[in-house]
Amino acid sequence: MSGRFPAAWPPTIWVDDDACPSAIREIVLRASKRLGLPVRLVANRPRMVDGADPALVVAVRVPGGFDEADRHIAEHVAPGDLVVTADVPLAAQVVERGATGLNPRGEVYDAGNVRGKLTMRNFMQEMRDMGLAQGGPAPLGPRDRQLFAASLDRILTTQQRAAQDAGPGA
Repeated sequence: MSGRFPAAWPPTIWVDDDACPSAIREIVLRASKRLGLPVRLVANRPRMVDGADPALVVAVRVPGGFDEADRHIAEHVAPGDLVVTADVPLAAQVVERGATGLNPRGEVYDAGNVRGKLTMRNFMQEMRDMGLAQGGPAPLGPRDRQLFAASLDRILTTQQRAAQDAGPGA
């Protein structure tokens, strides 16, 4: 890779870290190190980030309380950024701001699908509230981690190529 990337590269990767599986966090941190990408791990509890480059990876601690990490991410995310979250309402907010969402199972949230996913999430929540549905997603497995890593790589590669194609100062 040669040349200088325009302002769109590198994106910041935001991690909704209150419930992010450690295996997913590790995949993000490896990508950060490999590509020199800034990462913000946002949680309402202290977070240790062993071995991460402090110039790239920052643990952001928000006050305790319902959706404080989500609120912080939604307020600070920029167009072109990537947000790792399983929270569909947060994904909808970041997509509205021009960012991309990625859940820990490798599913991408974008302008073409996030409204439908939010509608389905709300429907299932109503079903659970009425006692007509139970439970949540299955535990994260090896296949989910592979899908996440592949989706992350695909998103970052696409963004990097677009930035290179746009040329300096674009």
